[in-house]
Amino acid sequence: HMPMSFQNLEVEIQGPVATVWLNRPTVRNALDEVLLSEITQAVKRLEQDDAVRVLVLGGRGKVFCAGADLNWMKRMAGYSDEQNQADAMGLATMLKTLHRVSKPTIARVHGAAFAGGMGLAAACDVVVAEPTAEFCLSEVRIGLIPSTISPYVIQALGVQASKRYMLTAERISAQEAHRLGFVQALCEEGSIDDAVAQISQALVAGGPRALDQTKALINTVANRSLNDELIKETAGLIAKVRASSEGREGVSSFLEKRKPAWVS
Repeated sequence: HMPMSFQNLEVEIQGPVATVWLNRPTVRNALDEVLLSEITQAVKRLEQDDAVRVLVLGGRGKVFCAGADLNWMKRMAGYSDEQNQADAMGLATMLKTLHRVSKPTIARVHGAAFAGGMGLAAACDVVVAEPTAEFCLSEVRIGLIPSTISPYVIQALGVQASKRYMLTAERISAQEAHRLGFVQALCEEGSIDDAVAQISQALVAGGPRALDQTKALINTVANRSLNDELIKETAGLIAKVRASSEGREGVSSFLEKRKPAWVS
């Protein structure tokens, strides 16, 4: 393994599992330009290490990540448009790097995962949460928008739930996040590390190349865009089906208040 030392991160490697710990506990692991750049570097370097098969992302202290550091946000707002845009790309690049890394990733969420912290969890493949964990898309409450994290959060949470929680900024309990499918594993109180280890073990059993290709496959299939071509295609499909004998029989039977021919 390559030695890695960071200012705001701690990288711990145990066998095939590398845990990247956000280590700014005094500010609830808030994301600033330094931390974002360090996460990007750590993920890229761990990707090159063949002995590492699984990446786990966790937070030191009481919470996973409380979101963007507002002092940093305030500083950036005063910069030129070019500097502001370039800086915003720091978060965008980190999320993209995490989302596209060839190895499986697990977010180990305890305490708060708010705003950018929720985005960080969404960019991972599997989210494991403690029953007391809490999520929140709080941006609109301070006049901001969850822009950079939106591609990942909307994919992980679903469009309708994203509409509700991005617009209301209500807090989401671990139980509700689990019900909505954002959290894949809701563990018992105090057993988060066992839950992470169990999933890591299952991931290590897969072929490294197969896991990489499966991740790429999922992204390709999931990211088919809702464009005019797709809309036209869906209209074409229903036009064809309703003119078919089964479609005609089904609609007629409903209107005539009788069972369709295929129901004995």
